[in-house]
Amino acid sequence: MNSGLYKIPTAENETIKDYAPGSPERASLKKELERQSNVVVEIPAYIDGKPYFTSNKEYVVMPHDHDHVLAEVSLADDEGIELAIESSLAAKEKWDRMPWQHRASIFLKAMNLAKGPWRDRLNASTMLGQSKTCFQAEIDAACELSDFFSYNLSAMQDIYEFQPKQTPGAWNRMEYRGLDGFVLAISPFNFTALGANLSCAPALMGNTVIWKPARTAMLSNYYFYMMLLEAGLPPGVINFLPASGSAISRL
Repeated sequence: MNSGLYKIPTAENETIKDYAPGSPERASLKKELERQSNVVVEIPAYIDGKPYFTSNKEYVVMPHDHDHVLAEVSLADDEGIELAIESSLAAKEKWDRMPWQHRASIFLKAMNLAKGPWRDRLNASTMLGQSKTCFQAEIDAACELSDFFSYNLSAMQDIYEFQPKQTPGAWNRMEYRGLDGFVLAISPFNFTALGANLSCAPALMGNTVIWKPARTAMLSNYYFYMMLLEAGLPPGVINFLPASGSAISRL
């Protein structure tokens, strides 16, 4: 078996685009805004990598235009929450035992997707679903989000490189593992990047996560989760669980 010592790419802040009139990025974002404005997205829960629909629906509307529906959300029921818990626990051992560089590569790919082909989708959904301006969405959903990935990956390597002092006649070394059980990530009301970070930082370190996205940032959180699946996130590592706070707390 071949071995190597791997180095995470140097952490860097993503450059903020200004979306100036006539710029290619402005035209591209306006096209995506128009697309998202003209569809109603069905947002299910995702449990063990598969969509989970319920009859308990909630609508995502533009905060600045309450008559404009952007999405229809399936709120997870008690059975769905139990299934998510089972899925998280079942996926735990395999994910925690995966070599750290393989876990890192998934989130490195997600970071590059957020900077590139998914940038417009994340920004547009943040603008429409959270009433943010173009600049506010750019520094949240594109830049801060990808910066979280970049610096979390760097911090991951720093943590793993920290080892105990050596003593004569012995080789002291330390291995790190994830937490017991699973992590419940409850993201705040109006930030795309914070929901992404709360769900992904524990997963990066070998934990499985049940993520309750903010109901007031549901559209951007959904697009972000779809991006994670494209990046290769295995089933059960992060279960996407729109639900009421009372249902989550009860179980």
